[in-house]
Amino acid sequence: MASVNKVILVGNCGRDPEIRYLPSGQAVANVSVATSSRRKDKNSGETIEDTQWHRVTFYDRLAEIAGEYVKKGRPIYVEGRLKYGTYVDKATGVEKNTVDIIATELQLLGGREGMGGGEEGGAGGGGYSRPAAAPRQAPAARPAPAPAPAAARPASGFDDMDDDIPF
Repeated sequence: MASVNKVILVGNCGRDPEIRYLPSGQAVANVSVATSSRRKDKNSGETIEDTQWHRVTFYDRLAEIAGEYVKKGRPIYVEGRLKYGTYVDKATGVEKNTVDIIATELQLLGGREGMGGGEEGGAGGGGYSRPAAAPRQAPAARPAPAPAPAAARPASGFDDMDDDIPF
């Protein structure tokens, strides 16, 4: 039986990405993403907001794209997998656990502020992913395909009516 380790986050970046390069030349970018949920307190009736912070790591071309386009406060969509680890805190000598998200896809959400060329109303952005078949090779990031333009149709008459209307 196959197993699944998949995470989907939609949240805001808490800081600009930190980019570094491994000795092999592989790019690595780290960013923190905040997700929030709201609930009402049973006793007081006031709304309580719970914010969770997630450590996200991007590799290869996806890391370079994140470094160029992801900025603090920007909403993003991330798909990836969980990776658990441990480290020893140098100050206290206590072993601590970590949970990281290794990103395989990135989508920029919101407007195109600061990227030149305005976009009127609505959400925009580009989708980028890393192929699952070759996770450690230099994959090329591909933007999400753009919707096909609508064919030109006459502005009047019944030529633009759909023929599949059931009545």
